[in-house]
Amino acid sequence: MEDARHAPTDRAGEGHVSTDVAAVTARIQERGAFLADVVRELESVLVGQRALVDGLLVGLLADGHVLLEGLPGLAKTLTVKSLARTLGGTFRRIQFTPDLLPSDLVGTEVFDAAESTWSVREGPVFANVLLADEINRAPAKVQSALLEAMEERQVSLAGETRALPDPFCVLATQNPVEQEGTYPLPEAQVDRFLLKIVVDYPTRDEERAIVDRMGATRRTPTVRTVARTQDLLAARAVLDDIFVDPVLRDYVVDLVRASRDPAAVGLRDLAGLVQYGASPRASIALVRAARATAFLDGRGFVLPKDVKQVARPVLRHRLTTTFEAEAEGVTSEQVLERLLEAVPVP
Repeated sequence: MEDARHAPTDRAGEGHVSTDVAAVTARIQERGAFLADVVRELESVLVGQRALVDGLLVGLLADGHVLLEGLPGLAKTLTVKSLARTLGGTFRRIQFTPDLLPSDLVGTEVFDAAESTWSVREGPVFANVLLADEINRAPAKVQSALLEAMEERQVSLAGETRALPDPFCVLATQNPVEQEGTYPLPEAQVDRFLLKIVVDYPTRDEERAIVDRMGATRRTPTVRTVARTQDLLAARAVLDDIFVDPVLRDYVVDLVRASRDPAAVGLRDLAGLVQYGASPRASIALVRAARATAFLDGRGFVLPKDVKQVARPVLRHRLTTTFEAEAEGVTSEQVLERLLEAVPVP
């Protein structure tokens, strides 16, 4: 019933919506064909983790940055490196450490004594895909430099503003903040991540497959380049044409507003447990991520299940609980689950 209710129709005032959606669906099939090759390559080196792969693809299609959180050894870095390699373009990896400087990220001026001239040496941020490994181990100055790059797609270097390549995407990994030697990311920077994906342990069968696969060779698995950055840009150009029913837009707004005021949806017991809810940026991100999810499914229109599928990764890092919630053992994930149950799905 869900598909039937929200499939676009030629209702009065909407023009030829069905015809338009059919055309968009055809463009999705054409411009998204390369994604099957990308997934196939990733599956050649990864065991399981399909939800992680889909989340990264949603982030890339929606032109957003993605934060991966999980304990060490769960293939976060391998996944990001492999994905970047399948897409071609330029890829850089930087290991975030407490002694990292902003110049290590954005670059610096270098003096040539022989020529008595200064030249600019660009840092690793000048890449199509930047892997910020263990991002929560870097100090505040480095985070500030990265924030400008993530939000403005530019950096300030040698007194000039320099544009970053297009596409530009930060795929960051972090260990949970309770791990020794890590620091909570600034709220302003966390909000710039379109998605936060939590990476969990594999199942027993998946872990056995990993052991068997790695036991067969000592070499690090590699993937082939099967796409170009132009393919990704062409796919992104279709995203804004994917139809989102006004009823679903209302659902997105109601869900985000409920994160700020749980009592408005009947969750009065949560009112004192939420310190900050999601901002309007989250509403925009939720719609765009839902469109990207529909794109991956080959549809020219968004369904409620698309919104619910991306609601957790879009909202989990934008919802801050109070000290009272911490004392009662209530996490932001638990609050989010209650909100998803309370807000009526159209």
